[in-house]
Amino acid sequence: MLLRRIGSLRPTPIDGDALVDRLRLTLLSAGYALLGAPALALGILTILCIPLGLVTVGFAVALAVVPATAALTAVHRRVSGALLGEQVTASYADTTGTNVVTRPMRWLRDKARWRDVGFVWFSATGGFVMSVLPVGLLTAPITHLGGAVLDGGFWWWMLVLLDGPLLLVWWLVTPALVRGRAVAERNILGHSRVERLERRVEEVAASRTETLDHSAAEVRRIERDLHDGAQARIAAVGMNVGLAEKLLESDPAAAAELLREARETTVSALEDLRSVVRGIHPPALADRGLAGGIEALALPIPLPVTVAVDLPRGIPEPVESAAYFAVAECLANTVKHSGATRAWVVGSYDDGVLHLEVGDDGRGGADAYVDKQGGGLAGIARRLAAFDGTMEVASPPGGPTIVTLEVPCRTRP
Repeated sequence: MLLRRIGSLRPTPIDGDALVDRLRLTLLSAGYALLGAPALALGILTILCIPLGLVTVGFAVALAVVPATAALTAVHRRVSGALLGEQVTASYADTTGTNVVTRPMRWLRDKARWRDVGFVWFSATGGFVMSVLPVGLLTAPITHLGGAVLDGGFWWWMLVLLDGPLLLVWWLVTPALVRGRAVAERNILGHSRVERLERRVEEVAASRTETLDHSAAEVRRIERDLHDGAQARIAAVGMNVGLAEKLLESDPAAAAELLREARETTVSALEDLRSVVRGIHPPALADRGLAGGIEALALPIPLPVTVAVDLPRGIPEPVESAAYFAVAECLANTVKHSGATRAWVVGSYDDGVLHLEVGDDGRGGADAYVDKQGGGLAGIARRLAAFDGTMEVASPPGGPTIVTLEVPCRTRP
């Protein structure tokens, strides 16, 4: 309730809930103002780290100041994010493998760390003023009343003439000031629009590269399957038919045997071709849609699989295919590695997002990134990333294992 009311800057009737909300916001502003003191200290120490770094003392100071600044900004991210109803995240550069000398040098090139520096100075200056105003407006009448009781005279005039307007101003501006500070903190500590676009471009480029690599691997697999299977069998058919043609007059029995072998080989070649086609786009998926395809997947699994998939028709075929093979991989992993006694697949489509959950009651401990070569769960993640899809794995030791797949898509009419 409090967070919803912060968004409105219009005057509201004076009722108990509104009064409590503003008192809470004023208390929050007081906390913001108090945090301005450590922010100022950290801002000064951060600036001193640069010249002190020339005599190596700055490295030691930075090793204490930078993590402390990150801890302070983490508090503000959490509080301001809660006020705005969104997450304000930080993306610091990875410092794994650095030492006491190289880590500060990495920090110097990290834009997120410099945003922290900008924030502590904001918190100690403009942010402090924004936060101290509601506190001052609310406490001014208390100060005036104390002065009137102790000294009288001038203080009574202050109490009568100023405190009513001050309380009205406090009532009107407190939500706007608190929300304004939260928005400023989000803009300083969060990612800028340019950075978000740059990150999105990087993600799309990486996803495209992985998709192209996966597609190339699929093409090579199909070529290999055709070369080793159907092509070899069809070539054998041609040889047998040719030999039978030569033996047709001199040895009809041998020619008939060769033709029989050719017929059997043709059947095998057709089965190989069907197997290759099923690997490209399974018939169950083409005929019955994703829901029917998943049900068909569950039938041959050698353990009970509960399927509760409620999906509309019209999901784009590439998304259907990716989701189908993702579920197939998850179920295959369940059979191979989990030691489960049962499994389940749950699916739905809400607000333009395809949701799938594949779970089992096995031993757990699944790792989405064990297989770095593109197979297993890591391969699923890469397959879905091509459609801006995500995969989350919850698999604590002892189970259960739950793999959540989400792919944004629009259904066809």
